[in-house]
Amino acid sequence: MRSPLLYRDRRAVLLWLGLCIFLVAMMVLVGGYTRLSGSGLSITSWKPIHGTIPPLNAQEWQDEFTAYQSSPQYQKVNNSMTLEEFRVIFWPEFIHRLLGRVVGAVFFLPLAVLGFRRSLSGHLALRLLGIFALGGLQGLVGWLMVKSGLVDTPQVSPIRLAAHLSVAFAILALLLWTWMDISFSRPRLTGVKAPMLHYYVLWFGLLCVQIILGAFMAGLHGGLIYNTWPTMDGQWIPSDLLAVSPWYANITLVQFLHRKLAIILAAGYAIAWIATRKYVRNIQLKVASVAVAGIIGVQFILGIMTLLHQAPLALALAHQMTGLLLFAAAVVLLHTLSSLAGEKSSYSPAVA
Repeated sequence: MRSPLLYRDRRAVLLWLGLCIFLVAMMVLVGGYTRLSGSGLSITSWKPIHGTIPPLNAQEWQDEFTAYQSSPQYQKVNNSMTLEEFRVIFWPEFIHRLLGRVVGAVFFLPLAVLGFRRSLSGHLALRLLGIFALGGLQGLVGWLMVKSGLVDTPQVSPIRLAAHLSVAFAILALLLWTWMDISFSRPRLTGVKAPMLHYYVLWFGLLCVQIILGAFMAGLHGGLIYNTWPTMDGQWIPSDLLAVSPWYANITLVQFLHRKLAIILAAGYAIAWIATRKYVRNIQLKVASVAVAGIIGVQFILGIMTLLHQAPLALALAHQMTGLLLFAAAVVLLHTLSSLAGEKSSYSPAVA
């Protein structure tokens, strides 16, 4: 059945949105690498147009390095860094910013062409324009985040980092949801709700909170303390849990909440999945629910390993990548459950 969101060029729209989803995911992963590798503060200015061209000669490289030398990161952390070492941290941040511009162009130019061809319904066009506007906001939030680490301390604001990551995940979710609306379209049914839908919406909300806590963990370098599990240096509840305020600056509290919510999410999903999997009749729902269960297991183990080894770059990146996959799979499952909410045969107990 053709989607009510689309008039024509359905395959072209799906390919385009699929490419945008991939690029946004890459943007998130490259952004994570820049933060974890210490590259995120290497470029001290925001040049929307000129910034697409890297330094091309020795003088331009020296100018970039001189600008970096005035930053808190150089003065307090890397004051013995050479120009060659600066190049190493410059390129990841440059690629991250360039990729952001590429994502914007890849999204907007086909959108303009499809709009001109009248290939999109008014509702879909407005939704996509909203996503594009959110992408512009993401660029602004990203620069404000970087700017927070160029003032006094060589560390970005955890709040701005969490906001930056949250907007990126929101864009990814909206793109995925739109892609599925077009690819797996069916009439929106009303009536009896699927038993798991409300429970799963609550679980998905907690997953979003967990992702935000993960951003605070990264911003506060929370993986460098309490590197034991399941206790925190032998304590189930650390004695200094509330010693620092506000809460978002309290590394102990953020790590404690991140740990406990991980257990709640894993246990909550496992209990619901085991209790209901035998009743699932829809194959798409079955595959999506199994995928989420498997990724949760991998993510939980990676989280423990990352903590025990004091967040080495490889493990931290793997933990972030799996978190991104978990979020994407969770969005797919939420869309599937929402679409099947009124189909009694898709999620009902077996008849004796």
